[in-house]
Amino acid sequence: MAYSYNVNYTGHIRNPSQRSWQQMTRKTTRVVVIGAGLAGLASAARLAHAGFDVTVLEAHSAPGGKMRTKASAAGPVDSGPTVLSLRGIFEQFSSDVGAALDTAITLHEEKTLARHYWNDGSSFDLMSDPDATAANVREWGGARAEQDYRRFAANAQILFDTFDAPMMHSADPKVFDLALAALRNPRTLSKLLPKATLSLSLAQHFKDKRLRQLFGRYATYVGGSPYQSPALLSLISHSEAIGGWRVEGGMSALARAIAGVATACGAKIHYDTPVAQISGQNARIASIADQDGNRFPADIVVHAGDPKALSDGLFGASAKAAVEKPGVTPRSLSAYVYAFAAEPSGPELSHHTVFFGKDPKTEFEPLARGQMTRDPTLYICAQDRGTGIEPDGLERFEIIMNGPPTQRSAPTLQEIERCQTTVFETLAKSNLTFRPTPNPQETLTTPAGVASLFPSSNGSLYGKSPHGMTSSLTRPRARTKLPGLYLTGGGTHPGAGIPMVVLSAKHAAEAIIADQISQSMSVPMGMPGGTSTASARRVAARSPS
Repeated sequence: MAYSYNVNYTGHIRNPSQRSWQQMTRKTTRVVVIGAGLAGLASAARLAHAGFDVTVLEAHSAPGGKMRTKASAAGPVDSGPTVLSLRGIFEQFSSDVGAALDTAITLHEEKTLARHYWNDGSSFDLMSDPDATAANVREWGGARAEQDYRRFAANAQILFDTFDAPMMHSADPKVFDLALAALRNPRTLSKLLPKATLSLSLAQHFKDKRLRQLFGRYATYVGGSPYQSPALLSLISHSEAIGGWRVEGGMSALARAIAGVATACGAKIHYDTPVAQISGQNARIASIADQDGNRFPADIVVHAGDPKALSDGLFGASAKAAVEKPGVTPRSLSAYVYAFAAEPSGPELSHHTVFFGKDPKTEFEPLARGQMTRDPTLYICAQDRGTGIEPDGLERFEIIMNGPPTQRSAPTLQEIERCQTTVFETLAKSNLTFRPTPNPQETLTTPAGVASLFPSSNGSLYGKSPHGMTSSLTRPRARTKLPGLYLTGGGTHPGAGIPMVVLSAKHAAEAIIADQISQSMSVPMGMPGGTSTASARRVAARSPS
C-alpha cells in the first residue's frame, strides 16, 4: 500500500487567538535554528507557522543532517536512516503546520520488515503483521518458539502503550510520572525487572538463541548493547509492528520534503553556512556568527545538532554552560557505513536484510572496549528493492556494521583495510558477493568520518548512550540554562530515531511558544524597582545588536 504526501502549505490559521499571537510575534521575535536535519527543519516549520521570523543555518550543502546520501553510478544512495516508523507522528506534524503531504513524497508500507540470515543456514522474515510473523516463527522454530514470540510481542505492546504518552510524548518526563503510569497498569510491573537488561529479559522470553539475537538488535537502534541497555527497549519492536514505511526516492526525499514545508511556512534556509559562535548579551542570546564572520541577530536560538557540541564549547563560552556533561556522556555506538552501487550475487535480499554473526557477545564485547568487532552482525538496505519490480543491473546498497565512538577525526589505513576485509569476507561466508566490490575510499564512512562530518559527536550516531536504567531520563530537554537557547534533535529528549527527532521539534517549539506567551503576559510591577515576573529560563525581549 502506498500513501502520497504533497508538501503544499495551505497557510490556514486554526483560530483567532493563534492569529493574534502570529501578528504579535511575526516582526518582533527572530529565531535562528542551527542545523537542517529533520529536527531543525520541523522546528523551523512549526515556529515559522506560529509567526516567528525564522532563519535556518546549515553547515552542509543539503538538508537532512545524518540523513545523507552518497553519489553512485546508479544514483544517490542513502548513507543514514533507511526506514520510517510511527507514521502518525508525521501526520500530526503536517496537520499542525497546515501542510497537506499528498504528492511530494510517497510512502510504501513494508509488509516484510526485515529478512534475517544466520550462519547455520537458517533464515526468517519478520513481518509487519504479528500473526504473519508468528506463523513464520512456528514454521522456522516450532510451536515453542511461536508461543515465546507471541508472549514477547504482547509484552512489548503493553510496555509501548504504557510509556508512549508519559515518556516519548511528554516534554519533560519524570520518574514519578513513569512509575504512576506503570502502577495504573499492573501488567506492566511484571515486565520490568529491577536493573534488568534487554539481554536478560530476552533470555527469559526466548529459549531459541536466534530469537534472542534478533530482538537484541533493538538496542542498536538507539546506539546501545543489549547487554547494557534496559529491558524497556523491547518496546521498540512494537513501534515496528505498528508499521514500517519505505520512502520512495530514498530518505533524502523526506528531508527535502520537510525542508519544503519549512520554506513554505516562511523559514529562510542557508546551506553551506557553518556556525562558529553563539553570542550572548546580559546573560541572554544576542546573535549567531558563521565561520565567515557574518552575524545573524537572534532573540531565540534552536540548536538542532548534538548538544555535546555546546558543552564542548564549540560555539563559544556563552553557550558552553547551557548543557551539562551528564546529559551528553557516555557516548552511544557509531557505525561503519558503506553506500554504493553494484550487482549482487547470492541469497535473496529483501529491502532490509540482516546477516547475524555467530555470537552477539563476540560482537559487543570488543565494541565496549572501543574496538572493531571481528564477528559482526551486518545490516543491508537494498534501496531499489521492495517496489515489486525486480531490479536489473546495478542496484544501490547501504551496509552498516556497528562501531565504537572515537576521539579521532580521520580513520587509519589499517582500520579501513580491516573493515573492508571483515565486512565482505563475512558476507562471502553467506555466499553474498557484489560486483564490483566497493572501493572503501569512495564508499565507506567510518566512525572517524562521522566525527569529522559532525564535530563534537565522537562519531556517535545517537548522542548519549542508552546504557543504564535511567539513561533516557538524563538526556537534555528542550530548555537550557541559557535564556533564549533551546535544543532539539536525536541527542535530546526523547532520543534517537526519525520519529523521535520530529517529536523533539514539537517539544522545542511548544516550549518556545509557551515561554513567549508567558513573558508577554508578564508586566513590570507598579512600584519603583519592580521587575517582570518572567522566568529566568524564558526568552528576553530583543537585545541590542
